[in-house]
Amino acid sequence: MNDNFKKNIIWQKHSITRAKREKKNAHKSIAVWFTGLSGSGKSSIANFLEKILFKNGINSYLLDGDNIRSGLCSDLSFSVIDREENIRRIGEVVKIMLDAGIIILVSVISPYKYQREMIRQMLGKKNFLEIFVDTPISICESRDPKKLYKQARTGKISDFTGVQSVYEIPQNPDVLLNGTDLLEDNSKKLIKILYDRSIIPFLRTN
Repeated sequence: MNDNFKKNIIWQKHSITRAKREKKNAHKSIAVWFTGLSGSGKSSIANFLEKILFKNGINSYLLDGDNIRSGLCSDLSFSVIDREENIRRIGEVVKIMLDAGIIILVSVISPYKYQREMIRQMLGKKNFLEIFVDTPISICESRDPKKLYKQARTGKISDFTGVQSVYEIPQNPDVLLNGTDLLEDNSKKLIKILYDRSIIPFLRTN
């Protein structure tokens, strides 16, 4: 953007603040960021968790990587530069949703450490919960719900994470989940963590 245009942009303060929205919702907002290989179970866990939150009246929204790339980021490729822009755009959307006072579940591979750190800095440490869904690539490939691994192995698609492109494993994620555990068990772990951090009230998970 031209610097002259930037000078004419002034942040508009709103009467209804994030704190007021959180008070009305009776819970705080946070970004729960699921990272892991394709087929690791990120979206399945996030979806199961959201059902529990919804059932208990918690305002949440699930941002799925493929859904985002179908619209907001449909102009981006899977090059390193475009992957970074994809993550940056998602981060900007999450910032708005945090201000709306809701819990955002983000399911996106986000393969590079610097991308995840960029989001942590963008949102603020207290607003970002990094969830690493650790699933062996052999399991991910055996699931392969979208047949992406098969296409990558045969050269029909390129830059696929875990095959032609690297995935940098989080060394110190906020939460480590075993992607082969039951969805219910992993979701209950996250519910407890959100409760322990005073993000949500005590919830019934059954």
